[in-house]
Amino acid sequence: MKVIIRNPKRREIEVEGRRQVRDLLRELDLNPESVLVIRDGNMLTRDDTVEAGDTIEILSAISGG
Repeated sequence: MKVIIRNPKRREIEVEGRRQVRDLLRELDLNPESVLVIRDGNMLTRDDTVEAGDTIEILSAISGG
């Protein structure tokens, strides 16, 4: 699968195999509390599964008050 990380610079990597979002974030050393994971315009949860052929975007979650 293609993984596009925008954190804040754009970086593209290829990841093989099927896995849950939580495992992908752990492998990429990303804090699941500080990012949003998007596939086909839809936000994924840590329990969702991603697989070969998917294009995943990982964006920094921005919050403020």
